[in-house]
Amino acid sequence: MTELSLRSITKRFGRMTAVEDVTLDIPDGTFVCLLGPSGCGKTTLLRLLAGLEVPSQGQVIVAGEDQTNVPSEEREFGMVFQSLALFPHLSVAENIAYPLTIRGRPKADVRARVEELLDLVQLSGLGDRRVHQLSGGQRQRVAIARGLTIDPKVFLLDEPLSALDANLREHMQVELRQLQQRLGVTTIVVTHDQKEALTMADMVIVMNEGRVQQIGSPMEIYRDPANAFVAGFIGTSNLLPCTLNDDRSIEVFGHRFEADAEDRIKGDPGSGLMLSVRPEDVRTEAQGTGPTAKVIFIRDLGESIQFVLDRDGHEITALYAPSARPDIRLDDEVGVSFAPGKRVVFPA
Repeated sequence: MTELSLRSITKRFGRMTAVEDVTLDIPDGTFVCLLGPSGCGKTTLLRLLAGLEVPSQGQVIVAGEDQTNVPSEEREFGMVFQSLALFPHLSVAENIAYPLTIRGRPKADVRARVEELLDLVQLSGLGDRRVHQLSGGQRQRVAIARGLTIDPKVFLLDEPLSALDANLREHMQVELRQLQQRLGVTTIVVTHDQKEALTMADMVIVMNEGRVQQIGSPMEIYRDPANAFVAGFIGTSNLLPCTLNDDRSIEVFGHRFEADAEDRIKGDPGSGLMLSVRPEDVRTEAQGTGPTAKVIFIRDLGESIQFVLDRDGHEITALYAPSARPDIRLDDEVGVSFAPGKRVVFPA
């Protein structure tokens, strides 16, 4: 078992704190995405896990053993860097073999392991090619295979798909997830792409300004954001000022909505709160009874229709399937309502 734990991990660079007081447990075999904007500390946290950085305080525990001061080469972790860092003067097979070659493993064992990995990442027959002769997706597979060469306890990847075009990136997301499921290795991927995290992960760790904002499954993070940052960063969310009344009803733009048992209420009654509602949970009606808003933009996305509304300078986005498109037009004043059970209220 390779359960991975961090205990009060902090990393400072001079006066700057890159990672602050992070404590978490990652079960064996879990696919984790570290998600957050640039500069939030996710890559620093990955490097602390890998042993490429030493924490200013706290512990890194692997399989019950303190690995905080263990050098990276002794942790038996595989890693894929954002730049891939493949050796252009070596063949594909030599790149994959490199971690075993520098460990002095027998050549026959190295050849067998390389052939096994080439087959695993669907590059059989390409071992003799040079890196420059490969496509972007093939180079990505070589880097992944090299990271898996030593049969790592934990597999770490730093934005591994960021250089790929959109279609190939989506294909590789599925491929990487399927590979991880087949191998069962604990895998941690750094990304700033929300869709990527929601596609691949068992567990998403959302970070901002060096701190963990929320940990949960993709749907927990999406449906029950812990705060306004998570709601605004993960997917698209309508964030609207609201008041929570003593009877737990929610007041938005002067209109009162009765709270549903499944609505997530994270604040105490009073004003200065924020309502989070996903676009697919917003409904518009030409003669609605809720607060009104003006249609300022309509976008046909093919698989969905997006309506952008304005109410007192606050944008509200509604999303419909084409078959359910309402009969409203640009500049119409429409009533707005929010699906019961899909509303989240938290301090602003």
